[in-house]
Amino acid sequence: MKAAVYDEFQGPIEIREVPDPVPFRQDRRPRPYDADAVARFFQALVAMVPVFQRFRTGFIGKVSPVHLFWGSFDLAVTRFSGRRAPLHPGGIPALPDAVTREAYSHEVSSAGFWPGGGGTDFPAFYSYAYPAPKGFGDAPPGPEGAYFDRKLGEFLLPYDAVRRQADPEATLLAFLESTYRAAADLGSWDRAALEAPIGEKLRPRPLPPL
Repeated sequence: MKAAVYDEFQGPIEIREVPDPVPFRQDRRPRPYDADAVARFFQALVAMVPVFQRFRTGFIGKVSPVHLFWGSFDLAVTRFSGRRAPLHPGGIPALPDAVTREAYSHEVSSAGFWPGGGGTDFPAFYSYAYPAPKGFGDAPPGPEGAYFDRKLGEFLLPYDAVRRQADPEATLLAFLESTYRAAADLGSWDRAALEAPIGEKLRPRPLPPL
């Protein structure tokens, strides 16, 4: 629930990702538990993780694993251009500015799945860039149903719009690829040096020439 990071001006500082954190072993407050909802959420993650992992194989630059943020409870994968980013202004609720600025020290294109709450009242796939290049919000995302949310500053694709498709995996992959291309092209990333063809199991990827 909390951790320590080192700030070059202040030394070690305590950071908190959620307000009023309580260590698990000390938390005795009653918690609602909907077993059916938890099972369905788990099954959804199991279905979508391979798509995010496949998308990840198309990038040979620095890229995060496909992982779950426990604080906001979103599944995510992030690509890095390799260039420094402007200092993040901070101000994210319940997240110290020191953590935010460390997370966004370099240019990123990040995508994931969020079960909803806060900024949206529905589960959705998302994609954003930091810093967002000029014209990013006006770039046409794919597939049908995807749009740019001006308030959140990121592209959204409702979960229901994906699961109702004949090929939901291809639909999600199209969203991930189109929104990444918007960030990379408008942000002038060196795509030729950073990308490779999407990987296939048990088959080595052909890499760009040196």
